[in-house]
Amino acid sequence: MTESKPQPKRRKTASKSKAAEAEQWQKEVDQLSYQEANTALELTLAKLQSAELEVEEMAGLYRRAEAYAARCQVVLEQVAQEVVEWEALSS
Repeated sequence: MTESKPQPKRRKTASKSKAAEAEQWQKEVDQLSYQEANTALELTLAKLQSAELEVEEMAGLYRRAEAYAARCQVVLEQVAQEVVEWEALSS
C-alpha cells in the first residue's frame, strides 16, 4: 500500500499569487476611463480573432474582454446618471 504525498505548498502560493495578480489587475481596470477601456477591449478582441491561439490564452483574453466591456458599461451608466441629475437640477 502506497501513501499519497501531500500537495506541494508552492501550488497554493502560485494560486494565491495568481489571485492577487488578478485582483490587482481588476483594480486597475476599475480606474480606466471609457476611452482607455474601449481601446483595451478593441485590442483584446483583435487578439482573440487571430488564428493561432491556445485554448488557455483564448480563455484569458475572453475574461479580459469581459472586464473591459463591463468597465465601459459602468462608465456609460455613471454618465447617464449624471445627465439625469443635471436635467433634474435645471428643471
